[in-house]
Amino acid sequence: MANPKKRLPENVPGDVFVDATCIDCGACRWIAPRVFGDLEEYAYVQAQPEGAPERTRTGIAALACPVGAIGGADVRAAAPLLPEPWTDGVHYLGYHSPDSFGAASWLIVRPGRPGGNVLIDTPRFTRRVVDAIAGLGGIGTIFLTHRDDVGDHAKFARKFGARRVMHRDDVERGTRAVEVQVEGVEPFPLADDLLVLPVPGHTKGSACLLFDDRCLFTGDHLAFDRNAGARDGKRLVAFRGACWYDWRAQTEAMEGLRAHRFQHVLPGHGAPGHLEPAAMGRELERLIDWMRAR
Repeated sequence: MANPKKRLPENVPGDVFVDATCIDCGACRWIAPRVFGDLEEYAYVQAQPEGAPERTRTGIAALACPVGAIGGADVRAAAPLLPEPWTDGVHYLGYHSPDSFGAASWLIVRPGRPGGNVLIDTPRFTRRVVDAIAGLGGIGTIFLTHRDDVGDHAKFARKFGARRVMHRDDVERGTRAVEVQVEGVEPFPLADDLLVLPVPGHTKGSACLLFDDRCLFTGDHLAFDRNAGARDGKRLVAFRGACWYDWRAQTEAMEGLRAHRFQHVLPGHGAPGHLEPAAMGRELERLIDWMRAR
């Protein structure tokens, strides 16, 4: 729980505050963008929530916070809304894990399809999350976008009897038991509506998952501007300062995404967002030009 004694002085007066344990994962800023601002090293409350919808979004941000740095929010009203339906068949889970530096996790509900429901990266392994996932039909597949966001993958795999999928180049000691290890840089089909797209750059084994030619789950490879706000972002970004493997490889991988059609970008870090395919293509081209110049 957030500690009022560690309340950041930059918070505006009012009930909701961020304390000094914040790790600047950025989740609160896209969940409730008017409420939370950016101090570069911390988030802070730049405006107190107004009205029931914004108070609820602030509560969701507090539940999502991986280190419990947000205090004074109404989490009781927000808790029943998680997992949150995002687009057809896709849910945002909340409850970000500190083990993944607060990355978002997503669930694809696809009853009766090969591989079952798909968990993309992992939230905190809590009873509330486990029960919610069970209520949506459980998990058949866990897709791990890269080595940084594996979190509690083993606990979720054991609980639901799920197979895990990850690129071999990012397999480490804690992920050696992953059942499906993708190799190379060619697209790898998991089912007729699920396509793994290796995208080396952020890490050597980073990979995206394309669902139903609509939703691209990107890990830390691609996102919308996290300060643009949930669902309203229009500017794609890549994180030059968080490229741990090779920027040129990441640029080439981004160029490869042009061959695929998608409307939703659903990342681990950074904001999710939606553009119609033609607009998404133009925005992707703009980003590629920017990346080439770096």
